[in-house]
Amino acid sequence: MKKLILGLAFAGSLLVNAQEKTQSTSPVTFGVKAGFNASTLTQADQYDNDQKLKPGFNAGVFANIPVAQKFSIQPEVLFNQVGSKTEEREVYYVNSDKYSREVDYKKSLSYLSVPVMVQYNILPQLYVEAGPEFGFLLGGKDKGDITTTKTSGNTTNTQTTTFSDKIVKDLYSTFNFGIGIGAGYYFTQNFGVTARFTAGVTDIYKHNSGDAVRNNSFQVGVAYKFK
Repeated sequence: MKKLILGLAFAGSLLVNAQEKTQSTSPVTFGVKAGFNASTLTQADQYDNDQKLKPGFNAGVFANIPVAQKFSIQPEVLFNQVGSKTEEREVYYVNSDKYSREVDYKKSLSYLSVPVMVQYNILPQLYVEAGPEFGFLLGGKDKGDITTTKTSGNTTNTQTTTFSDKIVKDLYSTFNFGIGIGAGYYFTQNFGVTARFTAGVTDIYKHNSGDAVRNNSFQVGVAYKFK
């Protein structure tokens, strides 16, 4: 993680240097951005009441390339943390004994994401955008708690098991594809706020015999252009 953040910072410094060298001759601008993710994993034609939004973050660099008076293309390279948060509650009986089972766990998936957004400026400082996002899986982790409570007569026993395991990457698709739509507003020539929803298209698993499981995330954050 530290190496990745340092790499993004180094890439940002290179973009600043490139911008300073080309500022007088090129309309292309470079910048950095970071923000908050609220993500979940969904299956086609299914809604899981146990699924909750999982918090995460994104950070990276971008280039904004004007192609017409109000249109521009913005490719980005981001570290993107998505996944899901699940809460399961179950009560069942074995003979006269009552059991309650509570499961709280998070699946965190880290991607190197490359969105390529087409932006349209409604106003000089306000834009809307849409475009594809290409993701490359870096790794992930499953982490959570399982609590089982047994009630037998007047006696209650509770047992909690905690787990934290890295995902088995061979079971996951290395490549992820999504479609993003969003908007942004620049308060100054340099500083702005952004919002984007990205809907997953491809299955996160390699060999899934059931409905496809897709990444979906909502991002809000800030952006800074070097001018």
